Amino acid sequence: MSLCLVIDEMHPSLEAMLREIGVQIHFRPDLKAAEVSAALAAHPYDGLMVRSKLRITADVLAHGPHLRYVARAGAGVDNIDEEALAAAGVTLLNAPEGNRDAVGEFAIGLLLSLFRNVVRADKEVRQGVWRREANRGEELGGKVVGIIGYGHMGRAFARRLSAFGCTVLAYDTDPTVQADQYATLVTLAELQARVEVVSLHFPYSKANHHFINDAVLSAFQNPIWFMNTARGEVLDHAALVAALQNGRVRGAALDVLENEKLGTLTPEQQARFDYLKSADNVILSPHIGGWTHQSYYRINEVLTRKIAAFLARKPAQG
Repeated sequence: MSLCLVIDEMHPSLEAMLREIGVQIHFRPDLKAAEVSAALAAHPYDGLMVRSKLRITADVLAHGPHLRYVARAGAGVDNIDEEALAAAGVTLLNAPEGNRDAVGEFAIGLLLSLFRNVVRADKEVRQGVWRREANRGEELGGKVVGIIGYGHMGRAFARRLSAFGCTVLAYDTDPTVQADQYATLVTLAELQARVEVVSLHFPYSKANHHFINDAVLSAFQNPIWFMNTARGEVLDHAALVAALQNGRVRGAALDVLENEKLGTLTPEQQARFDYLKSADNVILSPHIGGWTHQSYYRINEVLTRKIAAFLARKPAQG
């Protein structure tokens, strides 16, 4: 029986799913980040399942000498040191398939809300203000939409855009990424020349920190609508604020921020956040793009399949 330590809250279906493939779990969402290393050392765990409680580093891995895999319950792996895993011979498993549909639907909702002034109009009506002409909106049909990052999330968004009659252009730095019937792969320069909407769907890494910066935003030839459901750190928020102020960005929807612990903002971050939260052409949400009841369950299914496949091809050590 394989043994896996689970340190974050998970859908309650997890234990039964893993038991079916011969994996026993120690479910410890009560563990504080500082206690995880000691917990790993206490048992011969060959699996560790996490969400975002702590960063998985070489030091953490050193306390789990029997570890064979780390399973990330979600898509992003920016809280995991992949080089440290490779050095330790530990396999990384994640589950972007589990919440891609949730993100795709949410991105459509954000875009429609931006175009039709839904959030602003709702606030006004609640305050007894009835402004129809000032809230006249845009239609999505016929727009040229640019997707930066054409993996699971980008493709899910593109597939839904197809129903609206949009032209979808996609850019990805990975040369192995292939086009499909929902989008045409183009260079970043061509995307910047043609699109009216930009949506980010690529994972964060040190290499793409502030990938979207003032130079990138300035190169768009049309005023754009901007959305980020990826990671806050891929965007230079100072550049976005400047682009909103000078009209290069017509409106923005941000499901992620540069610092999502709002009680710890630096003075500079606070100034940017104050602008964003006061702007009536900006929509903010608390990193919920992939956060649905269905994806919560589906992530378990995806990880269970991947753990079963991993265990089947890699015999137990010792």
